[in-house]
Amino acid sequence: MARRTGERIPHQELAVRIRDRVISGEFRPGARLTEDDLAQQYGVSRIPIREALRALAADGFVVVKPNTGTYVGEISPEDAADLLEIRAALEPLAAGRAAVRCHAEQLLYLDDIVDRGEAAIADNELVALPALNNEFHLAVARTSGSASLERFIDQLQCKIAWVYSVELPRRATDSWAEHRLIVKTLAGRDADAATAVMRDHIRAAEAAYQHRFAVSTAPSS
Repeated sequence: MARRTGERIPHQELAVRIRDRVISGEFRPGARLTEDDLAQQYGVSRIPIREALRALAADGFVVVKPNTGTYVGEISPEDAADLLEIRAALEPLAAGRAAVRCHAEQLLYLDDIVDRGEAAIADNELVALPALNNEFHLAVARTSGSASLERFIDQLQCKIAWVYSVELPRRATDSWAEHRLIVKTLAGRDADAATAVMRDHIRAAEAAYQHRFAVSTAPSS
């Protein structure tokens, strides 16, 4: 939502807003982003937009081509595979720890996130799912009681959401059913079971991504 022209928005907030539009697919890979257009959309000057785009370029969400312009980036298959491998190591560990440390209030919070995710699917509001997915996985990491795990997983989440955003229509229902099962397993206080369920969830998401990539690169008949 744009604000009145001249109203100050920190460039960090602008970067988050633009990044979320990249992750959701509103800004498609390869699309050109101009400072003038974005400044008009957000009701700000070009200076904070330029700073926001510079920050996003450092994280790979946009690519600056000298003498040409700024374009929406795309995660390479190699970078995606690396991110998924790191995630597969960290998140089952977090779930196992969360199972023995979680309390009733945290479980209610996780249930609420899943409720909101399922409601978004029912209402066909798929654009809301990346943020809710981030919120869910960060909540599990926080419940683990490990500040280091929470920090590492937090750093991964935006890129992971970007990797998976193309699979939202096909994976949404299954993914949120798996989230519901994760919460149920955490409530059972079984660390091994929680680790296994989170691992299965991540493997299913990774398989969906790999299938999409295989299909997109298969030669036409």
